Amino acid sequence: MPAERWNEERAKRVLRADVPFDDLDSNREKAERIRSGFATLREKLAEVSPDVLIVFGNDQRELFDFSNYPAIAVMAGERFTGSFLAGTDYNGMQRGELNGSPHFAATIVSGLMRRGFDPAFSIEMPAGGHGMPHAIMNATRSLTDLSIPIVPILLNCYYTPQITAERSYQLGIAIRQIIEADTSNLRVAVIGSGGLWHTPGEEQTYIDEEFDSKLLTHMAAGNIRQMARSFDEYEPPASDGTQVVASRGAKSEAMRAAGFESTGLPTLGGPQGGTRETCCWIAAAAVADGFEATVIDYVPINASPIGVAFAYWSLS
Repeated sequence: MPAERWNEERAKRVLRADVPFDDLDSNREKAERIRSGFATLREKLAEVSPDVLIVFGNDQRELFDFSNYPAIAVMAGERFTGSFLAGTDYNGMQRGELNGSPHFAATIVSGLMRRGFDPAFSIEMPAGGHGMPHAIMNATRSLTDLSIPIVPILLNCYYTPQITAERSYQLGIAIRQIIEADTSNLRVAVIGSGGLWHTPGEEQTYIDEEFDSKLLTHMAAGNIRQMARSFDEYEPPASDGTQVVASRGAKSEAMRAAGFESTGLPTLGGPQGGTRETCCWIAAAAVADGFEATVIDYVPINASPIGVAFAYWSLS
């Protein structure tokens, strides 16, 4: 969204009283930092010229619904369709197509099963749905020219009971083992899409910058196990209404329309809302567990509000 519209959107939301107000110049400066972060990641990805991408992202009832909602799903098809944000027009959408990597996806599915996971998998796109989640579509478009085959791994980050950070960590470790054991000599890049702290649509929403900073510090040090533990051990203050797990369907009409209807099932702990997308970061980071990360930037976007960050690893 153009920075000129950020505070228009802020005015439509109910933010906690202590969330700072950024003027237009500040928002423009932050928008430029976001563009720069994406540009750096795109450049780093192009430098390694991968043969295939693994993209961890969350599904917000775009492919799956409550008739059957997997915690982990590997997309093993040949092509995927979905919607991109169209250029700088935040409200405009356009359909697009991504190339899959069925053979490598099959390697991941079988490799995960050998390592104690029971992932769902989809060879075909479910009929009548939105399409591939925006967590996959927008991240891939932002970082590539869409020509690189991808294997999306979808995590349930929104709907209780969600995947835990510990299980996301274990998943990333397993993916690393599968890549290392693969004999096809493919160059594989791994992307984590989502987060960091945000609770979209909730009243009295805010950014917990201290929480984000703690996790990014563990990630920069290559200590992804501690990153996962810090996430799962988080206990919200009793006064924080953005972290309440709602009863079945007890969300606002606007949130239900956006796909945020509650299951009414219990949580396994850790932050709720969009912040849970951090588990996609943890899964991707675990593939590089033990290697220090380069954190390009952390940008608190108060108009949303959301903590936006960019980081990369170079293992080759």
